[in-house]
Amino acid sequence: MRITQIATCAVEPRWLFVKITTDEGLTGWGECLGDKAFVIAEAVRSYEHVLVGEDPARIIHLVERMYRHAFWRGGPVLNAAISGIEMALWDIQGKRLGVPVHQLLGGRVRDRIRVYRHIGSYEPSQIAEQARERVKEGYTAVKFCPLPALHPLEGSAVIERAVQLVAAARKAVGNEVDILLDFHGRATPAIAIQLEYELRPYRPFFIEEPVLPENVDALAQVSHKAVIPIATGERLFTRFGFREVLEKGAAHVLQPDPCICGGVFETRLIAAMAEAYYVALAPHNPYGPLNLAACLHIGACSPNFVIQEFVHLGDGYLKAPFRVQEGYIPVPEAPGLGVELDEDYLKEHPLAPKPDPGSGFFHCDDGSVAEW
Repeated sequence: MRITQIATCAVEPRWLFVKITTDEGLTGWGECLGDKAFVIAEAVRSYEHVLVGEDPARIIHLVERMYRHAFWRGGPVLNAAISGIEMALWDIQGKRLGVPVHQLLGGRVRDRIRVYRHIGSYEPSQIAEQARERVKEGYTAVKFCPLPALHPLEGSAVIERAVQLVAAARKAVGNEVDILLDFHGRATPAIAIQLEYELRPYRPFFIEEPVLPENVDALAQVSHKAVIPIATGERLFTRFGFREVLEKGAAHVLQPDPCICGGVFETRLIAAMAEAYYVALAPHNPYGPLNLAACLHIGACSPNFVIQEFVHLGDGYLKAPFRVQEGYIPVPEAPGLGVELDEDYLKEHPLAPKPDPGSGFFHCDDGSVAEW
């Protein structure tokens, strides 16, 4: 079997899919990071010379060529391109052998994948109502950001408002439902340490990105003082990007994203590294249903997996969308990634060439730029 074509498909709301075609009629689909979709699509195209004419079963070899033969390796754009391509290659290999991807990775260690849903408001009554609604829908965990735009230092009012939001959510759902908090890198260590201390009575499942991941020592400073588990990883690439986090004990939960960190196998390697440090896995995925499928296969075969993020089950995009049952998604058992895209639907929902949703001006009350 040989690869004959690589194509990309950018669709609403901000997803980028990769389609790899072979000379035997098998096709594989993957998903890249959707932010800067058109830039990443061009990066995918730039790897045609590496892929066309090659055996798609040599997944690791092809990834090594794409990654290591670029002198200026790494970064979000190139890693996102490689990730989507790698995901599509696993899809082909599973279909070729008639088995799901998780079986190629060693087989499942669980039958279903726990998932959580997002909620969002800066009003305690609204956050409480949204949390109750998610519980009524069957979810056992919810996540939200309790922080507005922040200055490097803030007074007690900001901390008190965050505590009120978390307290309202906890009161609304009781102790049987987990509350996950995403600081989105908005806080400095000085604020994050204060917030973590004040939020302890409400027992959050974890605090995600209390500070930006660019300075691992700063993240470790927070983690070493914390009682609440600290999570990070959505903005890190490859196993090399996670090494220092693990070595310095900077997080208790890793959140690699298969559509940007290097793909399916790279995420599994990161999970294995984390397991050696007794660190949990909770893959990042606020993107499309192909990345969700990849996450489900990874979670299925990773012993240290704990919970999965998602925003879309694939309605419209997939001929058979995923379904949540009592807060869990069953592990896919069909060959490859286990999903079939509706290509007609994709053509009807192209992504318009416009600025990314995250490219707006997120600012503090004095007009200064803030971490969004």
